[in-house]
Amino acid sequence: MTDRSRRQRRGVQLTIAGVVVFMCVVVAGFVHRIGLPRAMSDAEMKANGTYILETPRDIGDFSLLDHRGEAFTPARLEGRWTLLFFGFTYCPDICPTTMSFLNEFVGQLEGTEAEDTRVVMVSVDPARDTPEQLAEYVPYFNPEFVGVTGEFLDLFRFATALNTPFRKVPGQGEDYLVDHSANVVLINPRGDYHGFFKAPLDLAKMKVTYRAARYRWER
Repeated sequence: MTDRSRRQRRGVQLTIAGVVVFMCVVVAGFVHRIGLPRAMSDAEMKANGTYILETPRDIGDFSLLDHRGEAFTPARLEGRWTLLFFGFTYCPDICPTTMSFLNEFVGQLEGTEAEDTRVVMVSVDPARDTPEQLAEYVPYFNPEFVGVTGEFLDLFRFATALNTPFRKVPGQGEDYLVDHSANVVLINPRGDYHGFFKAPLDLAKMKVTYRAARYRWER
């Protein structure tokens, strides 16, 4: 091989290497931008199943119990973002599916998002969901999750304040079911009702809109 051929070959190799490096930089930049939170319009948020209140709403006062028997009051909702789901331990399908989904969701959060996001399941069946019952059920999905119960009227008022009323299905004896929403309520770090993620939940969409909701609030 002549010197000229070697120079030409080396030139081709360097060109190919430069193109490959350029493509890697472009792809890495694209992936990085996708991972960053960005502002989304209300229409974009709704198209992806997330509804954010124009003005976050004060939930009002309440006094409930968590699965450790400790008081669950408005102060417990302050300082972190809360994903709040209404369900019950005897629920055959929606509740375990949603709890598993939320465990997967928080497992994919990183950094500050992971540190200041908590999940709370509020019982719509206080007659059967004692703190002891919740203590066996809720940590099964994630030991950091919090289960909440209380007196029926207190729970009903709390649910109504978050636009998620529930009702016992009549005529089923002791093995009754409870009709309730499968939406996930979003509470901001001030403890205000911020919005909700509409069922059916989608992991990829919820990750994007959750980041966008935080980004809009924190700007």
